[in-house]
Amino acid sequence: MQMHRDHSGARLLILMFSIFLISHYPFVLSAHPESVDPGGPVILIIGSGISGLTATEKLHKHGFQNIKILEATGRTGGRIRTQKFAKGLVEIGAQWIHGPSQENPVFQIASQFGLLGPDAMREENQKIDLGGHPSGIPVIYSSSGKQISPEVFLSISDSYSSWLEKARNVSKIDCDPDASVGGFLRQEIARSSPDWDKASVGINMALLKGLLDMECCIVGTHSMDHVALCPFGEYITFPGLDCTFPKGFESLVDHIKAELPNDTVLLNHAVKSIHWNGSFQGSDFRVYPVQVQCEDGNTFVADHVIVTVPLGFLKKRVMDILSPPLPPSKIQAIKNLGFGAINKILLEFEKPFWDPNCTGIQLAWEGDSLTDPEKDLKQNWMKKLPGFVVLKPPDQSGHVLCAFIAGEESKFMETLTDEEILTTMTSLLRQFTGNPDLPPPISILRSQWYSQPYTGGSYSHVAVGSTGKDIDILAEPLPTDKDALKPLQVLFAGEATERNFYSTTHGALMSGRREAQRLISRYPVLGAAHSKAKL
Repeated sequence: MQMHRDHSGARLLILMFSIFLISHYPFVLSAHPESVDPGGPVILIIGSGISGLTATEKLHKHGFQNIKILEATGRTGGRIRTQKFAKGLVEIGAQWIHGPSQENPVFQIASQFGLLGPDAMREENQKIDLGGHPSGIPVIYSSSGKQISPEVFLSISDSYSSWLEKARNVSKIDCDPDASVGGFLRQEIARSSPDWDKASVGINMALLKGLLDMECCIVGTHSMDHVALCPFGEYITFPGLDCTFPKGFESLVDHIKAELPNDTVLLNHAVKSIHWNGSFQGSDFRVYPVQVQCEDGNTFVADHVIVTVPLGFLKKRVMDILSPPLPPSKIQAIKNLGFGAINKILLEFEKPFWDPNCTGIQLAWEGDSLTDPEKDLKQNWMKKLPGFVVLKPPDQSGHVLCAFIAGEESKFMETLTDEEILTTMTSLLRQFTGNPDLPPPISILRSQWYSQPYTGGSYSHVAVGSTGKDIDILAEPLPTDKDALKPLQVLFAGEATERNFYSTTHGALMSGRREAQRLISRYPVLGAAHSKAKL
């Protein structure tokens, strides 16, 4: 008789407790199939760069429907920005697919959508490995107006490449944590320079300074003295001859957006603060753990938020963007990592003064040492320019040169007017070519990434005082991902969160997919139900 006693009272208590849990803490049961809403959890993506867009795309393909992207500006794409200039399109932000080969997810998507030219699709070009450096031999001019032979440049650049490779292979076991790549390279130069012919020392040093300035643009730093030596070799490059998008890098963004519902992206919704680990009631009377407040007063609630903003923005807002604040380890990681200001100066000419086969122009500043202290930026900012890339093909783009500039000089350039820059560029090119009558450019366009309030620079690097572990810490979600029953409330993506591929568009894309997969793994039934529905 005892085994048949009435359990209705206990069942009622259990039912009431379950209703309380679901209404107040719906995420507690989110890992269980029966608790998943048909449209999935409510997810907010902060930022519509390629990491945010690809995270959204992946989630959408796995059946997640309640997703919104909050974008601070009036456009999508983030640091991918294509603009009309001269006779065609130019890139204000990301320029190339670095390592366009089958391992590169950006190349894979671009190939799938048919966005690349025939050269990029050639198998032999996909096998070339230049370690992220420009291809071809540039025309080299010295500041005394003389042209330097390609043989001299090749000799120095080959030595420089070998030293750079040696820096990547430095053993972490024996590495001084305070050592820099710049210091290492100067040691190698000091060992080799005694063997140089005395007459060539000056020009060799000028060429090396140009190569170091170019490396600053590639790495994303003011000086290679700021780049940590020990983790330098962790950065991975894909093989493939760097290529561009014939219809602009934003054509990739447009194709990714086309996969999403039209109302997914909310433009001009700058985020002021993210409140997490709380209980916020939504319009559906559910209680959510996260609330996002925008600068315009709008608020949104969510089960999960994926933050994809640039590291430069996090550096400015590290102490107030989240409430409760970020953990001390994550705050320290954001402070430790480097974020460089790299800009472009695009010059259009009525007629080219360079040979039709020329791919680039290298500048060699004679008389400047490799360890010059900070100079008067107003007088010397242009000396940080390593040279110009010739944009191809001229029948589509016009006769355009593109200069890159890094660091404090790059920041200073942003404060100048177009007229001031145009005058400086005209004088510089006349000086180096030795032609005082060289016609000036007919138009100019430049980027200003450091001044952008929601960017604060261009891309990240592992600075002296930081390690790859800081990147891993930056990528960790909140709360920590150690307990499978705990909800993931705030997740982090973006190029600065990819330990081996930081500073690249493919790193940003991979990070977005990584965080999407982190959520997909928490809702296996949602993905299974979506796959079944598609069948």
